[in-house]
Amino acid sequence: MIEVNEWLSIREEELEEAFVRSPGPGGQNVNKVATAVQLRFDAARSPSLPEEVRARLLRLAGKRATSEGVVIIEARRFRARERNREDALERLLTLLRAAARAPKARRPTAPTTASRERRLSGKHRRGELKRRRGERPDPD
Repeated sequence: MIEVNEWLSIREEELEEAFVRSPGPGGQNVNKVATAVQLRFDAARSPSLPEEVRARLLRLAGKRATSEGVVIIEARRFRARERNREDALERLLTLLRAAARAPKARRPTAPTTASRERRLSGKHRRGELKRRRGERPDPD
């Protein structure tokens, strides 16, 4: 079990890893060794996730989530396969922790009288400046 937070954890069997060749510098090593990691987590079918966490996760994942609800994390920052595995898992856990946090409800507030006065006085000053632009001094 991989613990996300105190009340949410996912099973290791729900994660699928694939190792691919990493693009970029690295000499001959990059052409021979598959060190980049593609971590897949099927969020749509995961029994570990409550429905509201699943919806937030897929929204937060953005283009990292497929249309079928699979979240794909690619890690290729390091040259070592093991470090890329750890990096991909940590990035998935960060995403899951963000999705597990319920958004704070917004309480609508009215603007204060002082802020309303500042806004209106600023508009008045700007209007005066624009109005004075058209005035021409009398040549006489």
